[in-house]
Amino acid sequence: MVRRCGLLTNNREPVPLKGIEVELEVKDHVATVVSTQHYENKEDKAIEAVFVFPLPGDAAVCHFSAKVGQTEIVAEVKEKQKARDEYDDALSSGQQAFLLEESEQSPDIFSLSVGSLPPGESASIRLEYIIELAVQADDALRFCLPAVLNPRYQPQGSEGGSVQVTSVPASQVPYSLSFSARVSSPRQVSKIDSNCSLEPLQYLNAEQSQAVVKLAAGHKFDRDVELLIYYKDAHQPAAVVEAGQAPAKPGTLMGDAVVMLSVYPEFPQAVMSSLASSGEFVFLLDRSGSMGCLINNIKKSETRISSARDTLLLLLKSLPVGCYFNIYSFGSRFEHIFPTSVEYSEKTMEEALKKVNEFQANLGGTEILQPLKHIYNQPCIPSQPRQVFVFTDGEVGNTKEVLNLVKKNSTSHRCFSFGIGEGASTALIDGLAKEGGGHAQFITGADRMQAKVMQSLQFALQPTVKDILVKWDLPKGVSVTVLSPPLTSIFQGQRSLIYVQLTGQSSEATDGCVSVEYSLAGHPYQNQLHFALQPTEETGLTIHRLCARTLIRCLETKETERGGQQDETVKVQVVDVSVQSGVSSSFTAFVAINKASKEAVQGPLLRRNIPTPSINYKACLLMEGATKKSKGSIPMMKMQSPMPPTYSYCDSIQMTMENADQKFEGGIFHSLKMRMRGSKKKSAPSTRKSADSCVEKTLASSSPTDPWLQLVSLQKASGSWELKPTLAAVLGKTSKEVEKLKPASANENVWATILALVWLHGFKSDAEVEWKLLARKAASWLLSLNAPSVTDCVVAANTLLGCNVQKDTLGL
Repeated sequence: MVRRCGLLTNNREPVPLKGIEVELEVKDHVATVVSTQHYENKEDKAIEAVFVFPLPGDAAVCHFSAKVGQTEIVAEVKEKQKARDEYDDALSSGQQAFLLEESEQSPDIFSLSVGSLPPGESASIRLEYIIELAVQADDALRFCLPAVLNPRYQPQGSEGGSVQVTSVPASQVPYSLSFSARVSSPRQVSKIDSNCSLEPLQYLNAEQSQAVVKLAAGHKFDRDVELLIYYKDAHQPAAVVEAGQAPAKPGTLMGDAVVMLSVYPEFPQAVMSSLASSGEFVFLLDRSGSMGCLINNIKKSETRISSARDTLLLLLKSLPVGCYFNIYSFGSRFEHIFPTSVEYSEKTMEEALKKVNEFQANLGGTEILQPLKHIYNQPCIPSQPRQVFVFTDGEVGNTKEVLNLVKKNSTSHRCFSFGIGEGASTALIDGLAKEGGGHAQFITGADRMQAKVMQSLQFALQPTVKDILVKWDLPKGVSVTVLSPPLTSIFQGQRSLIYVQLTGQSSEATDGCVSVEYSLAGHPYQNQLHFALQPTEETGLTIHRLCARTLIRCLETKETERGGQQDETVKVQVVDVSVQSGVSSSFTAFVAINKASKEAVQGPLLRRNIPTPSINYKACLLMEGATKKSKGSIPMMKMQSPMPPTYSYCDSIQMTMENADQKFEGGIFHSLKMRMRGSKKKSAPSTRKSADSCVEKTLASSSPTDPWLQLVSLQKASGSWELKPTLAAVLGKTSKEVEKLKPASANENVWATILALVWLHGFKSDAEVEWKLLARKAASWLLSLNAPSVTDCVVAANTLLGCNVQKDTLGL
């Protein structure tokens, strides 16, 4: 028996992918990514390698080529079925072929097929995409290279198929990753942070407006690669004009000039200081089995669900008096704490917190569609704008169905989304916020969920911007076609992008003007930007391709709105824009044929699935196995082979997601459908008993363990604290010490509330973003009493706690 050596799959088959090189170029807030995958066939027969991998959901994939020896074959974008047929025909005739296609269900998953790689031959695959970088709450620009692809749960009866993913533990990925980034901007690059180890930042000029950085060697694939780029004096309104492509016909997207408009609104301070005191806040929490995974590799005891519980505590304490709220949780089924949203009060808050403390990751799969439908079917409450907060690890397979539902109901609510953990679907998380007119956040690495969620709550409490109107003032002879969907929401400090096509020319004027008009807190406002119609810089076709991607996504959304009934007119439009611009879509694919290769292949090609890293799969499987099976629940994922007790160099796990009544054999990709090897799947051995004991040991108490979260848990719905032994204990004092220094004329609850505020400002200033809103509510409560002893209480509290917090700092 011959024993294979080197990089092997779980079936002891060699892995032809040897390494991935990624080069990132960031110009201001637009990034161009070039990824090169190196394949080598060390077997004695020709192979077909298939690699299913993640990309950002809003990326404009615009180039795909293969280099075999000295021959480079550049792929063309073609209608998807035509591209598949050409790929199959090429393989049948002995030619090498390469196929790259986007998932029809989720635009953040791609499948690459490397066909007919002869023995001993190598091939380099080059993939290029363009993406805008999102602005974070601290003004950083966030770039994320998805390195993790977790299995996506496909609910029963949902549209389309699923993806079969060959996965291994992150530490066992059998290929390498190198990553380098070059950043340039008109402004100084202040710093670049990352969740991964980086080599020292190197500046390329004296102005420090250009810099390079590299990923340190030995990346373990246990996380997505995230960069946070900080510019000095960043984020000003701007318009970038890009000239049309010379050979393209005027009047077409690629033949005309295009504009990328960046809108950064600055609202009056007087308006922003008065946060909304009303609203209906609906929190939708993922309680599927995968939420039992560790939230990161830093805090080994903190799971996604435990962090979500702490976050809900902060949210409930920070809600304004007079609002309404409800909490939904979902897995294979969904639950809600109240039948309908209830008014926020001490009674309803305590009832909700009691149930939140019992939340575990025990509801099975990830079926988010049904709870969203239930929420949208509830009548809106007059004068209480609905705000929906969605917390999920994003492992769903019916992304387009979910986003279509959110878009249909976008006029009745705003949606704020949070992707928890590595590998969360960018298409889902970004799409929920985009279609719902809200804001998206990703919680990865050492990020605290609480900080990011509270930032979004502050966005939600901003006065709602209404009646947004964008007007273009252009010279005679120049007309504008808006390619972006209508602007429905604007937030203070957040960028909004608008793409337009300019048709025609003018000999009279060289400038244009765009105005963004809107109503805020009952008052009209206007922001204007003047810009030159001449191209501002040499950008190649970057802006055109982002315009094409925007237009393609808008058209695809129109197509999905027809309830699964494919509109051929829309499809023709998508294919036309995709082929014309060279940007991929769900209806097209890249195909490249090496017509110089015509060696007949004896027998069928050996198929080799490239394994993708998956995070905490084993731990989540145990959590899932411990789930109490309820009627209608569906397992999120199953193994195709028994799990070994330990992982070795060659071990991996083949995972597919299955419905209760239907097993997914093919998935959404043609290459997976057509070339699946028939085999009987073995069920995983029962882990129920061991999983139960594992969960009992690993699930910590649901009550907060951080002293400051314990302090928060004692706050009343009104914003006040009560003078009790539990408060003294959290402050590190005895009841006698607390009572002794209380000013004689002070009300007990006033004294307790000031103690809590001084402690937060004195000892937890680093987490102010997390408790800022609940502290503001406490200050409002104190001011409403007009208590005469406030100043004395502040002085006494500083003495007792050893702090030096000023009364003004407390908002008093």
